[in-house]
Amino acid sequence: MVRLWRCEICGDPYIGETPPYNCPFCGAHRQHIKEAKDANVNFDVSLSAHDRADAEHALKVEVSNSAFYFCAAEKTDDAEGRLLFKALGKIEAEHAAIWRKILKLDAVPKGSEQCHISNRENLGESHAREARAIDFYRRAAGESENLRIRQIFEALVEIETDHLHLSEQRLK
Repeated sequence: MVRLWRCEICGDPYIGETPPYNCPFCGAHRQHIKEAKDANVNFDVSLSAHDRADAEHALKVEVSNSAFYFCAAEKTDDAEGRLLFKALGKIEAEHAAIWRKILKLDAVPKGSEQCHISNRENLGESHAREARAIDFYRRAAGESENLRIRQIFEALVEIETDHLHLSEQRLK
């Protein structure tokens, strides 16, 4: 039977017989996808000054990464690379939207990033960006006193680690 599922990280709904292994919108792992009626989704959280600063930095990271991936999707010299970077750009844009909701901003700022024609160079840049994001999100999760903010940061560590593996596989 078809059911309505909802990701507890990004809040987006999904229709299917079973929950997907990863959220098709933000990439969150299956444990964050619940039947919509049971999902606990809240973006109205009070932020300490430290959590606000981390959320603002996270927004900048995701906007920058999304802009880089969309650039690479257009310019890279590899057909599969164009698909990969387009998919990653969409996911990173969704991550930016999560932080926009948390920060109560009307719109996500636009980013503009340079990328390469060489797929290998773009993969290398992707790897470096994902590694920096993981380090930041891991630190931010460990320091946050807000359970919801910690949940988002921890989920993003998992998602960005998946992205890191994608670049590692292709850089071999």
